[in-house]
Amino acid sequence: MKTYVTHLMQYALLLLLLLCPVLMTQAQTKGQQEEVVITSQKKQKTRVSTSEQGVLQVNVAPADARKFKAAGQVSYADFGAKADGKTDAMDAIAATHAYANQHGLRVKATDGAQYYIGGQQRTAVIQTDTDFGTASFIIDDTDVQNRNASVFTVSSGLQPFKLENIKTLKRNQQKIEANLPGPCLITVTNAHVKQYIRYGLNQNNGTSQTDIFVVDQSGKVDMDAPIIWDFDQITDLTALPIDEKPLKITGGIFTTIANKAESKYTYYSRNIAIKRSNVLVDGLRHHIKGEGDHGAPYGGFLNISQCAYVTVQNTILTGHRTYQTIGAAGKPVSMGSYDLSVNRALNVSFINCSQTNDINDGKYWGILGSNFCKNLLYDNCTFSRFDAHMGVANATIRNSTLGHMGINAIGSGVLTIENSTIRGRSFVNLRSDYGSTWQGELIIRDCVFVPAGGRPTSASLISGSYSGQHDFGYTCYMPERITIENLRIDDSQHPEGYQGPALFTNFNPKMTDATYQEKYPYVLTKEVALKNVTIASGKSLRVSDNPYMFKAVQINTQP
Repeated sequence: MKTYVTHLMQYALLLLLLLCPVLMTQAQTKGQQEEVVITSQKKQKTRVSTSEQGVLQVNVAPADARKFKAAGQVSYADFGAKADGKTDAMDAIAATHAYANQHGLRVKATDGAQYYIGGQQRTAVIQTDTDFGTASFIIDDTDVQNRNASVFTVSSGLQPFKLENIKTLKRNQQKIEANLPGPCLITVTNAHVKQYIRYGLNQNNGTSQTDIFVVDQSGKVDMDAPIIWDFDQITDLTALPIDEKPLKITGGIFTTIANKAESKYTYYSRNIAIKRSNVLVDGLRHHIKGEGDHGAPYGGFLNISQCAYVTVQNTILTGHRTYQTIGAAGKPVSMGSYDLSVNRALNVSFINCSQTNDINDGKYWGILGSNFCKNLLYDNCTFSRFDAHMGVANATIRNSTLGHMGINAIGSGVLTIENSTIRGRSFVNLRSDYGSTWQGELIIRDCVFVPAGGRPTSASLISGSYSGQHDFGYTCYMPERITIENLRIDDSQHPEGYQGPALFTNFNPKMTDATYQEKYPYVLTKEVALKNVTIASGKSLRVSDNPYMFKAVQINTQP
């Protein structure tokens, strides 16, 4: 009797499944930004709709599902996207990626299509290879529901997890005690220690001590991006597994119609956010239209964070106009506005990239901003700026030209500039708002320096400012060793009374003798090695307008 009842229940369940026309699944994994419900109803066409709660509802006809599977890809047109450049296509775009993510399909935009993306709060989550081709995407920011909502987010299906057993970490520690599912990106925080306590017009109380590094399955740290701080206490330690398979995003012509918001620090993030490791972006273009006499700043059209091994190549971007607001000190400040932003990321490379507007035009802000990064690379790039705000460990600029904002950096490790032309006010500016600190080495080889883009100026190679009276949350350093080989300084345009280029600007005009006391002493450069430095003005390279401050620096000159 028991066996009979069991078979009867199994038959009833089978009959229910056969009669039920709907297969319902949740397209996005836990922790994703968008909830999408995907169904398969035999008697309905493939269509996309939105519930009263704003949930995206996608029905895919079984015949279409078989077609998509056979092709190995889907397009926005398959999910009803209008390509007229006027009808909002965002729901269809998000639905396309949701379905592709669930079934492991590639996404291919229709070449030549024009997709309009309005201001509704909707994010398309990319987890499979995507070819935007020659399609155009018009992103209208003039009326936005949520300025913090990305248009696209490139994410991993792998989930982060906490590591509870590790209580401390040491600088340059080679291994952590953890058994992991595979290589992981580790983020560590000590909320009880504040660092990067900013000084100046944008002053603040600092950020919690943080670091990011990669370990293998056994917990061995990749020493090319080492732990750079001692953590006497840990308040959060998170591991994010690293995707082994590369994800490729190719092509695409994106145009942002700029916001008209009030000029204050309300950053817009209507962008492509990359939050997955092992990603290649190739051949993308981004333009900006409609900037007026005011507007809120942007946090980077390509915003790369919490990931490792990302390459952006053959890509053309656009600098944003600079607007002013009142800063934290109650005085007018220019707001940083970025087309590239990199935060808490390792091994990020920009190769053969440029921008649409003049890199020497001061109306446009520098194109890159970065924080808490390691191993950043520019190779064959033409950009208005390289910038590391809250620290970079190791950075390389080679075969590149940088415009009016030049190189701005603080951090540690080795900063290398090779075979490049720098047109900023100085060759390297050590950011004074974070203590003009570089704990490591600076190498300059085979470069050309055009001070202030050729405008008359008193040139200096390394600039910054340090009073010794402000606590930044860490000891501040100048590069311990500076190597300069085969540098041409084109200072042919210079002011009257020009005395020649200086190696160091006057970092502290008040430090002119031993009576000046630094509350937080600056660790100065020990050695500078010079070889084959040529100067267009015919003047000699001087140490500084403040010879007292740099009197102990050893200068070694070779012919």
